[in-house]
Amino acid sequence: MKLYVSSENWRMDLADRQIIGWSFSQSMTSQATAITAFQMACIKRKPAHAMIFPDRGSQYAAEAFRNLLASYGICQSMSRKGNCWDNAVAESFFKTLKTELPKGYQKLTYEELRMQIFEYIEIWYNRKRLHSALDYRTPMEMESLLTLVA
Repeated sequence: MKLYVSSENWRMDLADRQIIGWSFSQSMTSQATAITAFQMACIKRKPAHAMIFPDRGSQYAAEAFRNLLASYGICQSMSRKGNCWDNAVAESFFKTLKTELPKGYQKLTYEELRMQIFEYIEIWYNRKRLHSALDYRTPMEMESLLTLVA
């Protein structure tokens, strides 16, 4: 079984490092990956004239995804070919995810792994994990702080 759990399927708010949209799929279609993650992000954060910085994956070049972005007034800026630095924050998150998931996660069933990833993102990463880039706050603490300032 091949699972598509790559850095392309995550939406992170760069201001507070919170994962606001994600997808987990056995298919690499734009609907199963990019569109699903984007729709989840739109539920959590109402985007208005935002920018999205995906890599050069085909799901981001898909007409359906580009049309969805346009309907929200969102500008897409794709990373440069062969330049991992353009997507460094997402790549760093994915490395952290793979490092911090419990050992043996590769042997879990699809549903077991999906639940592990849900718990990691929604319970641990966003609510409890401290980030040096956030002055050792959690993403949700930083979101609250930024909301007070705004």
